[in-house]
Amino acid sequence: MKPSLTLMAILFMVSAAPRAQVVPAATGPTGLPVSGTLHYALNYTQTAQFYSRAGGDMQRSGVTGEATYANASVIRPFALTYSGGDMWTISGVNEEAGVYQHILASQGFLRRSWTFNIIDNVSYMPEAPITGFSGIPGVGNLPASPSSPTQPILTLNTRSVNNMATSSYTHRLDHATSLGISGNYGILRFPDGNGLETNSFIGGPQLTRRLNALNSLTAQYSISRFTYTEFTIAVETQAAMFGYQRKWSRRLSTSVSAGPEWIQSSESNTIPPSTDLTVNASANYSANKSMTATLGYTQAASGGAGVATQVGVRDQDATAVLSRQQGKNLNISVMGGYMRTEGLQQAGVTNGKFVGVTASRRWGRYIAAYANYTATQQSSSSTLPANAIIGLSQVVGFGIGYSPLEKRFRK
Repeated sequence: MKPSLTLMAILFMVSAAPRAQVVPAATGPTGLPVSGTLHYALNYTQTAQFYSRAGGDMQRSGVTGEATYANASVIRPFALTYSGGDMWTISGVNEEAGVYQHILASQGFLRRSWTFNIIDNVSYMPEAPITGFSGIPGVGNLPASPSSPTQPILTLNTRSVNNMATSSYTHRLDHATSLGISGNYGILRFPDGNGLETNSFIGGPQLTRRLNALNSLTAQYSISRFTYTEFTIAVETQAAMFGYQRKWSRRLSTSVSAGPEWIQSSESNTIPPSTDLTVNASANYSANKSMTATLGYTQAASGGAGVATQVGVRDQDATAVLSRQQGKNLNISVMGGYMRTEGLQQAGVTNGKFVGVTASRRWGRYIAAYANYTATQQSSSSTLPANAIIGLSQVVGFGIGYSPLEKRFRK
């Protein structure tokens, strides 16, 4: 199978557009009507996937393109990122192949004492994002894509459309205190009808107090509501979180917030009221730009796990990433994660874990080659759909990319 003509046309336009835009800018008055920066990249990937189930192995090829534009405005910053590609099967079962797309648009308004931001995040995936719990096998995370799993239970052949719109307003009350309020509305849809379609709303205020240059405190209240296209039940949560942020040095910073979470539903006989703990914690370390390390942990209730058997779940997610730059051209990253999903409606726990390593080597100014390996394992004490991953999944990928320098242009 060959990549779609539509995708090849998109990639051609992405690669050609910067040249067509940049050249006129050098001619002075006849330049572009906008100013800003533009970056793009093209990649070719070859992967081999191995599953513990019989007959599930496959080899695939794919092309990926990405482009990011950001304007030059300080008071009205705008950014638009597109990333996507097409994967086709070379041998083995014809699963999880096809087009994947992601678009992220953000618009900000900045004044002396307040800021307002609007963000729209849209993605189309041919399967649950199993690589690193949020990425495409052999490709990884698409630029600006969410780092947390949108489908906590990993499944194959589940095409999905996920759209999350977010708005936030922050007002600085004095030199050390700010008050913000945010809200987001999201939808998760499955064109083939083989997943749990969810509508979600999450919002609430947050108060931040900077104690000094190294320490800050936060207090946040949030309310969420989850509804479904095929079920009449609605799940609601309320949470009060208190946080502390600390910058220990120029290299190390930590953030932790936690508090009670109250869970209820419109059908108390199905999902009875309960109280749990919600947590959000992270640690970041950076050593002279040669090495970075990140730890993250979240725990909260959500609307579902992407499969129809799990209406409302408690999620626990832990991730660790270590990246090291060897000289000017070689970069090596190691990552791992653990995900625990417990149903609110039905007893049972699903556990997922992964470990992965990626090495990339730059050749010249514009060309880079990379190789990666990811192992993912999922097990469950409850009954899962037939397309859920059970056991071990391994992905080996190789690729080459073209990424020229960032283009700058002015009116």
